[in-house]
Amino acid sequence: MASNINNMSCLDIYTFNNKNLLLKKFQKDIETAKFKVMPLMSWDIFMTDYHGRIAQTLKRIELDQVLTFARKFKWKNDLVKAFEDNDYEALVITDKNQNIIWVNNGFTEMTGYSKTFAIHKTPRFLQGEKTSKKTKNTIRQNIAKDKPFKEIIFNYKKDGTPYKCEVRIIPLYNDQTTHYIAFEKQVV
Repeated sequence: MASNINNMSCLDIYTFNNKNLLLKKFQKDIETAKFKVMPLMSWDIFMTDYHGRIAQTLKRIELDQVLTFARKFKWKNDLVKAFEDNDYEALVITDKNQNIIWVNNGFTEMTGYSKTFAIHKTPRFLQGEKTSKKTKNTIRQNIAKDKPFKEIIFNYKKDGTPYKCEVRIIPLYNDQTTHYIAFEKQVV
């Protein structure tokens, strides 16, 4: 014990003594206190809010990235409203010839394909055996009309798993259409 005390600093002795005094003073209260345990409910509320804030932040970052493209290409679309009006997991921007120039992280999470793999390809690489020719023709015709539209198409993930994808495509224009943005989400 003496050697332990010799190795203690003045602050250690002060903290040690105060801690013991506080413990003695409140020992009876601590022993008789009845605590209501609710950490899981509190944690659930916290995590729900936390994940919501993360999702909002990611969407703001994605909007900022798209607005950077908008300034570069002088698009006249109200992209803030487009983001407010469209629920999505994946974002894809293509040029006039449907060559992908940008995808968000949600695209990788939804499809399994990396951003690098997707760039310079057309979204057709996601199509496969169950992809309806009628749906592909409808999409082609709607793109030719240069008007926003929504369609559901069967696509395939990198691992070969088919999934239904709701695609909302909006032409992006300055004096004429130069690009397209697709708001995509997996549907049941």
